[in-house]
Amino acid sequence: MIQELKDNYGHFFEEELLKEINQVGTFKEVPEGFHLIKPGSYIKSMPLIISGAIKILREDNDGDELLLYFLEKGDTCAMTLSCCLGHHKSEIKAMAETDAKLVMIPVEKMEEWTVKYKSWRNFVFDSYHKRLIEAIETIDSIAFLKMDDRLLKYLKDKTKVKSDSIINNTHQEIAYDLHTSRVVISRLLKKLENDGKVKLNRNNIEVIHI
Repeated sequence: MIQELKDNYGHFFEEELLKEINQVGTFKEVPEGFHLIKPGSYIKSMPLIISGAIKILREDNDGDELLLYFLEKGDTCAMTLSCCLGHHKSEIKAMAETDAKLVMIPVEKMEEWTVKYKSWRNFVFDSYHKRLIEAIETIDSIAFLKMDDRLLKYLKDKTKVKSDSIINNTHQEIAYDLHTSRVVISRLLKKLENDGKVKLNRNNIEVIHI
């Protein structure tokens, strides 16, 4: 695991911290669709993403979801950090977008390393900043973009985190992520297909040009 840590976090952390992460961290492999965090649960550890992608969603009282952002290798989640350090219940859902490898860091070490290692403290602050910007972009897209523009942004983000032009989500799953109806998504996808930007296959969507 130490080499994977160096490959993904060596530019952030010094050798001593990498060794500590290797000693106390729990390596975890999760399949696509696996629920890492559920709303209302207490978070006992923080994930460092080694490979794959995790999507972070907000869920309302009716169970409807809104995609906030994706986490990729070298990332962590600011909302997880906040819940861990503040001992609060989670207000988000985290689900594996692809098969993923993670290193779970115990909450007590997070607090210790914030004091002990400047590199860890900088990483935490940088992660907060990145996730804040992504959350603001999500708010902006809801407030200022039409649904077709939001769908285009969603498709771009999906192909980026998966490194694949094929998207295997159903129209209903996309509708859940964007907090709209399947009928709306199907209509907009058909328009994108007519414009030559996507190809709608039986079980997937192929992004051609966006």
